[in-house]
Amino acid sequence: MSDPTVIAVTVKPNSRKGPLVATADDGTLIVYVREPATEGKANKAVALVLAKHLGVSKSSVALVAGATSRIKRFRVG
Repeated sequence: MSDPTVIAVTVKPNSRKGPLVATADDGTLIVYVREPATEGKANKAVALVLAKHLGVSKSSVALVAGATSRIKRFRVG
């Protein structure tokens, strides 16, 4: 198994577009979710959307930084 990778994503909670993963002009990921940014609901939704987008199990995606920020870092792997 390969070493875990940390990726930075911008989160857009309460979005009508969601769930969706888009790539910004600079190559970073933008994740749109319908869940609100309260009680960690958006964070959990982003982890699930990322796992599906990257083709990994949901247990392989973990939030490592930015729990209360729109820019978050997730460990994948």
